[in-house]
Amino acid sequence: MQSEQNYKSVNIVLDGLVLKGNLAVPKNAIGIVIFSHGSGSSRLSPRNNYVAEVLQAKGLATLLFDLLTEDEDRIYENRFNIDLLTMRLIDVTQWVQRQKETEALSIGYFGASTGAASALRAAAFYGNDIKAVVSRGGRPDMAIHELHKVIAPTLLIVGGWDDVVIELNQKAYQKLQSERKLEIVPRASHLFEEAGKLEEVARISANWFAKYLQRQKMEKDVQE
Repeated sequence: MQSEQNYKSVNIVLDGLVLKGNLAVPKNAIGIVIFSHGSGSSRLSPRNNYVAEVLQAKGLATLLFDLLTEDEDRIYENRFNIDLLTMRLIDVTQWVQRQKETEALSIGYFGASTGAASALRAAAFYGNDIKAVVSRGGRPDMAIHELHKVIAPTLLIVGGWDDVVIELNQKAYQKLQSERKLEIVPRASHLFEEAGKLEEVARISANWFAKYLQRQKMEKDVQE
């Protein structure tokens, strides 16, 4: 879990709804990664919080937030409503673009499980505004009809023992037309619970985001 000094709690107000989030902005951040959680998960996800800490150590700001309100989450079907989750991520991205401490930062998405589908659909919506996407044990196939619109360099990470999800990610990989990579982590299951495997996911993800968000920061600095 993230320690208290690493982030601040934020309330993201969207058309009368309030979503709770945890925002961390390191000094001289090179970009911000917005997390899109899987079904039934939240900003408190231990796995995503661990990944967020590794990203922060790499100079990346992070935003973990609840895609659903408590009332919405009580309706089980909402957890798999990719249309709703995508619109929520799009709206929260606009919120990030309006905040003083994050408005100048290049944006990436980290999607886990079904959250990867909403991340990729939101990336397709935003086009050049999203600079990198990482999917962890994701279901990018649930965004299959919009994958050709994704411009952001996209990394798909799957556990080597997660046979069904590997196949689904291979299909999605073929549909992506942006710069892309399919990374299969050996001897890892769907949740990367085996020793050292989540650390490997975090390291690979941090390198991907640092590479592409740092590039955007350098280009901005040159233009200025």
